[in-house]
Amino acid sequence: MLNISGLNQGIVIDHIKAGGAMKIYEYLNLEKFDCQVAIIKNARSSKMGKKDIIKIEGNLDIDINVLGVLDHHITINVIKDNQIVGKHTLELPETVTNIIKCRNPRCITSIEPEIPHTFKLTDRKRRIYRCVYCESKFKGN
Repeated sequence: MLNISGLNQGIVIDHIKAGGAMKIYEYLNLEKFDCQVAIIKNARSSKMGKKDIIKIEGNLDIDINVLGVLDHHITINVIKDNQIVGKHTLELPETVTNIIKCRNPRCITSIEPEIPHTFKLTDRKRRIYRCVYCESKFKGN
């Protein structure tokens, strides 16, 4: 269990599939924020065996829900005054922009870098997203 006593205000991204924390760190561009970030890799978990955890100090203005695309097991704990004040499980968003990248080299997003990478959820049960420009498939975990 992660000790959050030192976290006065912020969020804890919990139940990340083991080895997935750095990918989430990169997708959220946490290196651009002036806040403390702790990454715990391969923490013991009774539910998952092993898991990763990201602990972020302070107020962040980022849309955490998009992380459901990357890993649907993730839970978000909101911390205020050293207490968990909210616990959220993530839903699959209908549309995601600039979270996942189209890997099709012939897609317009590869040729025109300023065009946003936008994907629509096409199969909720199988967690499949498709590029809105070229229909290339992305399958979430």
